[in-house]
Amino acid sequence: MTTALQAVASNVKAARLRAGLTAEQLSSRAQVSKGALVSLENAQGNPNLATLVRLADALGMSVSALTEGPQHRDIQIVETADVEPLWTGELGGEVRLMLTTSGPAPVEVWRWRLHPGEAYPSHPHPTGVVETVSVTHGCLILVLDGTEHQVPAGATATFDADVPHTYRGGGTEPCEFLMTVHLPPRTTSG
Repeated sequence: MTTALQAVASNVKAARLRAGLTAEQLSSRAQVSKGALVSLENAQGNPNLATLVRLADALGMSVSALTEGPQHRDIQIVETADVEPLWTGELGGEVRLMLTTSGPAPVEVWRWRLHPGEAYPSHPHPTGVVETVSVTHGCLILVLDGTEHQVPAGATATFDADVPHTYRGGGTEPCEFLMTVHLPPRTTSG
């Protein structure tokens, strides 16, 4: 975990400096305390998924860009067992960021498992972020801006993620789904 924390620390600080932001400015944009940001940039602490998502959103980056070193390959195969969960629910659910595509408009690929009643609320992302979920097992209750939508196994849903949204396991068995997060094209301005 030390190597992963060092990568996050280095990537966050480099991205902040590239954007021309002070630690105070980034903490304000990301709604993360300045102390937590400074600790993170010094490879201390244990940032949670919400913190990483807020920092990535504020920096206009993918979560993967904050957590990984540069990887240039013709093909990348990632085994679930090789990826640590970024969130673990109180009922045993988990979320793993499997990979992020490169290019001007990256796509993150996430693997989720939620037990019945287990939920993960997400804050609104910047305008232009689109999420797509494909349920492979069980039933997902997707709550968008306060409205519940049932997404059963075999179904796929897509939505603009600039509204509050929550993923909740429905039914009587664990819900498993793949989520892609389509990030808007990167801009060169900070």
